[in-house]
Amino acid sequence: MKTSSKLRMAVVLVSLACTAPTFANPVTPVTTTAIATAPSEDAKAEILMKRLEEIKEMDKSNLSRAEKKELRKEVKAIKATMKASSNGVYLSVGAIIIIILLLILIL
Repeated sequence: MKTSSKLRMAVVLVSLACTAPTFANPVTPVTTTAIATAPSEDAKAEILMKRLEEIKEMDKSNLSRAEKKELRKEVKAIKATMKASSNGVYLSVGAIIIIILLLILIL
């Protein structure tokens, strides 16, 4: 019985040690410029979304091959810009598996 509980505790500690760097966030000081740029970022995102909608609604059947290729490049660039500007929380598959295992062990 003691060996089982020690093993369980070791697994929990190793799991926590592995996930600790995943949750670490760099501390950035809040400045007035960061607060002032937030509305402009929202406005830029809105403009990019409108442009994506315009491209989606376009009739591409009468465009040449080069124009279609240019539109595809523009869409890729817009999506990359939006992805870079998003500040979401991302978890790797390994972190999710470790969290699930911890929940199973605890519960």
